[in-house]
Amino acid sequence: MKDTKITDSIIYIGADDKNIRLFESQYEVPNGMAYNSYLIKDEKNVVLDTIDRNVTDIWLENLEKELAGEKVDYLVISHLEPDHAYNIGLLAKKYPDMKLIGNAMTFNILPNFFDIELTDRKIVVKEGDTLNIGTHTLQFFMAPMVHWPEVMVTYEQTEKILFTADGFGKFGTLDTEEDWDCEARRYYFGIVGKYGAQVQALLKKVATLDIQMICPLHGPILKENLAHYIEKYDIWSRYQPETDGVFIACASIYGNTLEAAKKLKEIFEEKGAKKVVLSDLVREDMAEAVEDAFRYDKIILAASSYNAGVFVPMQQFLQKLKERNYQNRKIGILENGSWAPSAGKTMKSVLEEMKDIQVVEPMVTIKSTMKQETIEQMEKLADSLLKGGEANEI
Repeated sequence: MKDTKITDSIIYIGADDKNIRLFESQYEVPNGMAYNSYLIKDEKNVVLDTIDRNVTDIWLENLEKELAGEKVDYLVISHLEPDHAYNIGLLAKKYPDMKLIGNAMTFNILPNFFDIELTDRKIVVKEGDTLNIGTHTLQFFMAPMVHWPEVMVTYEQTEKILFTADGFGKFGTLDTEEDWDCEARRYYFGIVGKYGAQVQALLKKVATLDIQMICPLHGPILKENLAHYIEKYDIWSRYQPETDGVFIACASIYGNTLEAAKKLKEIFEEKGAKKVVLSDLVREDMAEAVEDAFRYDKIILAASSYNAGVFVPMQQFLQKLKERNYQNRKIGILENGSWAPSAGKTMKSVLEEMKDIQVVEPMVTIKSTMKQETIEQMEKLADSLLKGGEANEI
């Protein structure tokens, strides 16, 4: 981010980590990660969140440069996850008169990470509370379980900026040129996806505010077309399909199931499906597969049988969907088993634990390799999924 000034008095002091390989030790981030932190300069100087340990030096240098010898009066703690809160102790020691602003849950959790004497240093805020720091006024709104219980967002009333903690974030550094939707969607369903109801509650709160800019703790500052980003969050948090298309998730051991999945993709395309995406769960990014499962309105699960169940990558994929409250979808099943096919039954048993899932018929069973009769069954499955044929609500 070349220009650190967001406005004349609100300054970006965050940093990019281009060396990180796995965010939260699980999500692949080929374009690195942005860790955002902000400074408001006024009669009182306010820092909104600290930063990850890997970029502490850059952040501290940015902060000291912008302060130009002044002190920090307040630290707003939006979220205590270590990628944002790691340097709370450092900042508290460096500025002994600095007050820490958080909610009751913030100060319940904070001692788990830091040994800071809080008696005369903490300011506990509640829903809607305000803090005037000169020409700016901060207003605080609670966002519990988006995606930790202490999360809150801050609205700056004068310049109409919403600081959204992890909300509206995305993977990738700030100098990465890429589509926001894709990496924000992968980020959302990986990090926040389980908590759709809580996101909906937060969206209803902030809907009453005049928001001119959104400043998240990851990813770019959003200044234009804010309705687009808010609409995406509304769709995602209601677990509604975003795109008319078919997503085929495949877990194949020796490649025979994958060959059938590729053939099924061709069948869907020949039948006029608007968009068909095939993911090899064995070799491709699992988080991206989860993202696509939430994006499209129709899904095919194609998997080999394994140990009287289903091949492990498919089991992991379904577990991730279940953990994130996957729902409101039509699903077709293709299984493979040489002597006692078990993948279909196993996948159905997991789907039964999800909400508003329709499994369409027929379930296609391959005995080792694809045959002509298999292709005929796949044709019927495609018709059923595309045209709303027989389906079982489970």
